[in-house]
Amino acid sequence: MQVLYTAQSHATGGRDGRVASSDSALDVALATPKQLGGAGGVGTNPEQLFAAGYAACFLSAMKFVAGALKTPLPQDAAVTAQVDIGPNGSGGFGLAVRLQVSTPGMDAAAAAAVVAKAHEVCPYSNATRGNIEVAISAV
Repeated sequence: MQVLYTAQSHATGGRDGRVASSDSALDVALATPKQLGGAGGVGTNPEQLFAAGYAACFLSAMKFVAGALKTPLPQDAAVTAQVDIGPNGSGGFGLAVRLQVSTPGMDAAAAAAVVAKAHEVCPYSNATRGNIEVAISAV
């Protein structure tokens, strides 16, 4: 792979710490959700960060694919990502992802074609394929 860009972040304190990118564009407090045995409180968590990254990346992949296919993508197209975490049955934890894609006013067949191709080119989809369940639905 020819590297086009490298992102770098530094975490301290684990799920109850802080994470910041090397350029300081991202600098957030982390807090373990109550559902995972934490105190909750102010701060994000790795699953929210993963969901944010996947949603943004998948929508960008859709835009890329729509452009290549010369298929207009609605300006208000959106992707909502939900990342589930739970025991994997082997003593560890696993993730599952649900992507909800919204393409208001777009022909359903054209939207399905864009979404299917986006799932082939999106780096997050390629990284997760075969590793975690990813379900995609239209809303």
